[in-house]
Amino acid sequence: MTETDQPLVPPPVIETKSRWYDPITINAIWFAISTRSNILTPLLLPLLVQNFVGEASKGGAYGNLRLVSLMIALLFQALAGMLSDRNTSKFGRRRPIILIAAILDMLTYIAIGVIAATMQGQAGYAALFVMVVLSMATANFTHGPAQGLIPDLVPAQKRGMHSGIKALLEVPLPLIFVSFVVSKMIAAGNYWSAIIALVVVCLVCVGLTMLVKETPLTQDPGPFDWSSVFRLALMTAAFTGVILSMGALVRWALPHLTLELSNGKKMLIVVIGLATMLIAVAAGVLLSLRIGMGEEAKKQRSFSWWVINRLAFLVGATSLSSFAIYFIQERFPEMGGNLAAKPASTLMLVVGVALLVSSLPAGLLTDKFGTKPLLVASGLLAAAGTTVVVIAPTMTVILIGGALIGLGIGIFYSANWALGTSLVPREQAGRYLGLSNLAGAGAGAIGAYIGGVIGDNTSYTLLLTIYALMFVFSIISLSQIKLTEREVAT
Repeated sequence: MTETDQPLVPPPVIETKSRWYDPITINAIWFAISTRSNILTPLLLPLLVQNFVGEASKGGAYGNLRLVSLMIALLFQALAGMLSDRNTSKFGRRRPIILIAAILDMLTYIAIGVIAATMQGQAGYAALFVMVVLSMATANFTHGPAQGLIPDLVPAQKRGMHSGIKALLEVPLPLIFVSFVVSKMIAAGNYWSAIIALVVVCLVCVGLTMLVKETPLTQDPGPFDWSSVFRLALMTAAFTGVILSMGALVRWALPHLTLELSNGKKMLIVVIGLATMLIAVAAGVLLSLRIGMGEEAKKQRSFSWWVINRLAFLVGATSLSSFAIYFIQERFPEMGGNLAAKPASTLMLVVGVALLVSSLPAGLLTDKFGTKPLLVASGLLAAAGTTVVVIAPTMTVILIGGALIGLGIGIFYSANWALGTSLVPREQAGRYLGLSNLAGAGAGAIGAYIGGVIGDNTSYTLLLTIYALMFVFSIISLSQIKLTEREVAT
């Protein structure tokens, strides 16, 4: 019998008097995870790639880096979730793995700092590539177990509030911290100070996470089902294959369309870019979950479409962050190189404040009105905000668009996560929510690998138009998510 045939019985969620700081300690690790992403993805790595490979091919090179590292993230996050589901340590299922992985991840930050300070050209890019891949592996061994803390420890009627706190610590607060503190270091070319700040944040957040009260798993998990690891590896390979295929199609089509680029050809590029991203999202998720979950996937159709909804939205949200510096450099040529870090960080700050305003109220509203109405509102706000950014003539108008995007993302993170935790079986929460990283990892991979060459060969303004349409598709995909009476009750 496999794990699917005989699922693990999780420790019960015991209704005890909650401590005022429980929502903070349960979710503190998300501040570290997100601070890492907000330093590396939109600021440090794009500038390092640009320095190493040059202006003409920066988008494609960054897309390649994102694809490989994020597929590693997908594999390791799901694997870590599965292992933590079965962990019988007396210190709990999740925390021991979080602690070890976080320490290893901090070592990779230091290595990236050494590469930035001592290497140049293609050799620097190759070394950076390897270290970012290693960092993604260790970071996602932290991420996978962390996703199981809310389903493990929080009663169903309080998950909306905890998801709101998670969204607060995961999105707006790291954005504000990076904007006020770290971005100034990077804009001045002081990469080492940024890395040291990141290490300090990780140490504090991991320390808070160790204060969480976990009930150890006392049931013998039995022999490990190695076939599940094989399915996970095959799932990752299949998802990567889908993305590579769609990226190859775009790379084949672009040379035929970018000579004497007309408005009609621009519209056709938008159609091709959107179509390939949508195929990568829908086909990639459905094929990957069918491989990763086996026959179980047929019984979890709503879970599959929840992942599609999450992935479609995050393709837009994550990729906007990834290419913010390149977009600003294109729109305002006087802001070249590191100079783009300052306006990019200002944009991040506006997004962060908007997220701060919307994330916690969205969690409370989700508990009262349900998830789908909030998710429709989030998609509309993000699409409208991206449209404003695309047509904006000045940085001030871009910031207004960023505020709308931030409101939408804040609502999405609270409502979407509350929906997801109601769809997964609690005894396998780590496994299911690890598989949901098809959305977290896939978003950056699809948006950057397919989108990077579009930005290089046409414009990043055109690329943002495609991302706005991805937000619209996230709304359409909600129609395929059906809630059972049990899920509505939770």
